[in-house]
Amino acid sequence: MVAQSAVALLTSETGVATLALLAITASFPFYIYGAWVMLDADTRSWSVLTYHLKFIVVGLTLNTVPVVGWMMPRLPNQFGGLAVLHAVLGLQAYAMLVFALTGIVRIFQAKHRANLYRDPDPDADLDELHEQMPHWRRRLRVGVFGYVLFWIGAYGLGVLRYLLRYVL
Repeated sequence: MVAQSAVALLTSETGVATLALLAITASFPFYIYGAWVMLDADTRSWSVLTYHLKFIVVGLTLNTVPVVGWMMPRLPNQFGGLAVLHAVLGLQAYAMLVFALTGIVRIFQAKHRANLYRDPDPDADLDELHEQMPHWRRRLRVGVFGYVLFWIGAYGLGVLRYLLRYVL
């Protein structure tokens, strides 16, 4: 009887919304720790980069699966007020992530060509690896900062929408 009630709750709209909220909430510590790994590293070697990416990928997965699998298919039936603003902020967060990736990919390529992942040189001036490196690093910073800013906005609105729809 209890097992049937639990299954019914988890498969209900409220249950799925709760699981989505929990997964998205759980993604944030992975983002924070992944960022801390890179910020704390004196030398950003290949092992530091891959360790960092393990946490970032988990965070992105915990965030993106509920968005793509549950939120986006339901969006056309919910257009109005907070739902539209929530969707716009969320899409903007992903747009900023794509913007950051345009810098990340180029930085990765330049560092890989200079063998700075396999043989890190803490005294190497990254800006001297390529004439566009300052531009790419700026894209990375702006994109990551924008992603976090818009993610927090979308998350806050998502929590508010959850409370208004399922709790209050």
